[in-house]
Amino acid sequence: MTQTIAPRVRTLVLLLLAAACALLAAAGPASAHAALTGSDPQQGAVVDNAPAQVSLTFSESVSMDDDSLRILDPKGKRVDEGRPSGTGGTTYTVKLHAGLPDGTYTVTYQVVSADSHPVAGAYTFSIGAPSETSVSVYSTDAGGGAVGWLYGLGRYVSYAGFTVLVGGAVFVLACWPRGSGVRPVQRLVVSGWLALTAATLLLLLLRGSYTSSGKLGDVFDLSLLGEVLQTKPGAALVSRLLLLAAAALFVAVLFGAYEKREDEEKRDLTFGLAVGGTVVAAGLAATWAMSEHASVGLQAGIAMPVDVAHLLAVAAWIGGLTSLLVALYRAPAETPVSALAVRRFSRVAFGSVVALVVTGTYQSWRQLGSWTAFTDTRYGQLLLVKVALVTVLVGIAYLSRRWTARLAEAAPAVVRQREATTEEQGVGAAVGSEAGKTEKAGTPEKAGTPKKAEASGAAKATSTGAGSGESADTGSGKAATAVTGSGDSRRAAQLARQRAAVDAARRKRQRDADPQRFGLRRSVLAEAGVAVVLLAVTTVLTQTEPGRTEEEAKAANPSSAAATSPASGAVTLDMPFDTGGQNGKGVVRVELDPTRVGANDLHLYVERPNGDVFDIPEVKVAFTQKAKDIGPLPVVPDHITTGHWSASGVQIPIAGDWEVAVTVRTSDIDQVTVSKNAQIG
Repeated sequence: MTQTIAPRVRTLVLLLLAAACALLAAAGPASAHAALTGSDPQQGAVVDNAPAQVSLTFSESVSMDDDSLRILDPKGKRVDEGRPSGTGGTTYTVKLHAGLPDGTYTVTYQVVSADSHPVAGAYTFSIGAPSETSVSVYSTDAGGGAVGWLYGLGRYVSYAGFTVLVGGAVFVLACWPRGSGVRPVQRLVVSGWLALTAATLLLLLLRGSYTSSGKLGDVFDLSLLGEVLQTKPGAALVSRLLLLAAAALFVAVLFGAYEKREDEEKRDLTFGLAVGGTVVAAGLAATWAMSEHASVGLQAGIAMPVDVAHLLAVAAWIGGLTSLLVALYRAPAETPVSALAVRRFSRVAFGSVVALVVTGTYQSWRQLGSWTAFTDTRYGQLLLVKVALVTVLVGIAYLSRRWTARLAEAAPAVVRQREATTEEQGVGAAVGSEAGKTEKAGTPEKAGTPKKAEASGAAKATSTGAGSGESADTGSGKAATAVTGSGDSRRAAQLARQRAAVDAARRKRQRDADPQRFGLRRSVLAEAGVAVVLLAVTTVLTQTEPGRTEEEAKAANPSSAAATSPASGAVTLDMPFDTGGQNGKGVVRVELDPTRVGANDLHLYVERPNGDVFDIPEVKVAFTQKAKDIGPLPVVPDHITTGHWSASGVQIPIAGDWEVAVTVRTSDIDQVTVSKNAQIG
C-alpha cells in the first residue's frame, strides 16, 4: 500500500506547488499601497495660466528622491526644477520652469510607500488648451519585470521558510520530543532555516532595483544597497539576518544536546528552549510587522503585535502540519509518530485556528473598513479567497481529528500486539541461543579424542624432523585460525544487518497496514496541499493595496475614482486597411479594455483578409477628441507575438467620443492610417 501511495503523494505535492507558483506569478507586480488622493493641477485639468508648481498628495507617507517626480512638456522634455519638497510625508511639491507655453503636460511619479512597496503612476494636465504630445501616456508598473517577479518569489520563499522553521520547532518541543532525533524532521526544519536565510539575502540585494530602476544589472549596485540599508525595510531585513543567526544556535541545540538528553533532562531543557525559541520567532515575525501593512495606517501600535501573533499562529499550524506530514510518511519504523503526539498537535492546531480567527478579524476590519470593500476591491476579493481556503482547511482538520481519535483508541491493542510479538521473538531467540551453546559445547567433546590421537600420531611420525618445519606448520595454523575468525565476524555483522533490515521492514508494514494511521496520513496530506495554496494567496495579499486605502482614495479624489472604477466593458474596432503595396491588405483589430477614464489596456491584432495573423514593420495608435480639441495622444504598443501588439495603462483624460486612429506600415514606403470612433468613459 505504501508503494502505491508514495508516487501519488509526490505527484500531488508537485501539482500543488506548481499551482501555488502559478498563482504567485499571476499576481503581477505589487499594487500601490499609497494611493494618490489629490493633485494640483488635477488630472485632465485645463488651466489658463502656467502653474508655478505641481503638488501630489498620497494616502500615506511616501519617500522620494530627486527623480521621483517629473513634469514633461509636449515634446518629452523635463520642465521641473527637480528635488521635490515634502510636507508631512504625504504631500510633495516640485517647482516648474517659468513661462511655460500652452500645451499638454505629463506628470510621472515613482515613490516608495511607508509599507515598503513601490508606487508609480502618470497623468496629464493642459495649459491654455490640450495639444498633441510625444509622451506616451501609459504608465509603467512599479515593481514589475524580472526583478519584481524575483522579489515576489523571494517573499513567498521567506514566508514558507519561516513557517516551516517555526512550525517544525513547535511540533518537536510541544508535541513530539522524540522527533528531535528523527532525520527527516531535522532536515525539514533546517531546510526552513536555509530557505528563510537565502530568501532574506535575495530580498536585500533586489530591494534597491525593485524600488527604483527595476533592472537586473542594478542588483549588485553597492550605492543602491547602501541606500536600502538606511530605509525601514532594509533595517528589517538586516535584523532578520541577525535573528536567523540566533535561530541557527537554537536549531543546533534542539537537534544536538536536546536530542541526546534523557527524558527527565529533556523536561528541564524544554522550558529554556521554549522561551528562547518564542523570543526568536516573535522577533522574526516582527521584521514583517514593523516594515509592512501593520506599521502604517489605523492603530499601528495595536496592529503590529496583532500581526506578530497572526504570523506565529500561521507558522504553528501550517508548519506543524508539514512536520506531522513528514513524520507520518518519512519517520523510521523504529520511531513512528505516536497517537499522543498527534493529539497534542491537534490541540496546538485548534489554538492556532482560534488565534487566526481573532487576529484575522481585526486585520480584515482594519484593512477593509466596509462590507462593500470585500467585493469592490482586489484586496477584499483575495481576502474572501483566503477565508474560503481556511474554511476548507478547518473542515479537513476536523476529519483529521476523527482519525486521531480512532488512532488513539486502536493504540493500546497495537501496543499489546507488539509486546506479544516481542515476547515471542525473545523466547525464540533464547531457545536458539541455548541450542547454539549446547552444539558449540558438545562438538569438541565428541571430536576431542580422535583429534588428539591424530595429533599424537602425526607428532610421532615426524619426531625426527621437527625443527624449523614444525615452526612453519604452527605459524600457518595460527594464520588460518585468524582468517577464519575474521570471516566469521564479518558474516555475523552481515547477518545482524539483514535481521535488522527485515525487522524494520516488518514493523513498517505493520505501521502502514494500520487503517487509522493510513486515513490520518491522507487527511494530513490534503491539509498540507490546501495550506500551500493558502500561503501563496497570503503572499499575494501582502502585496495588494488595502481596500480601505483604495476606497479613501476614491472618496478624496473623484478623478482618481473614475480612473480606478470597475470595468465598463471592452470595445473592439475592426478596421480594414490597404497600403497599396504587396501584401498590403488586411484588417487591424483594436481592443480597448475597460474603455474608461484613466488607465486602459490596449491590444492590436493584424490579420490578412483570410484571417491569418501576420507581422508588419510598424503599427501606431493615436487618440483624439475633436470636440474639445484634445490630442492626438500617441501610444506606441509593444510587439508581443506574431500579429499581436499591446500597451497597458493607456490614459484617457476625459470621457467622450474619441477617434481611434491606427497607422499601419507594411514596408519602407507603404503606409496608411485608418480610424474609427469609440465612446469612452
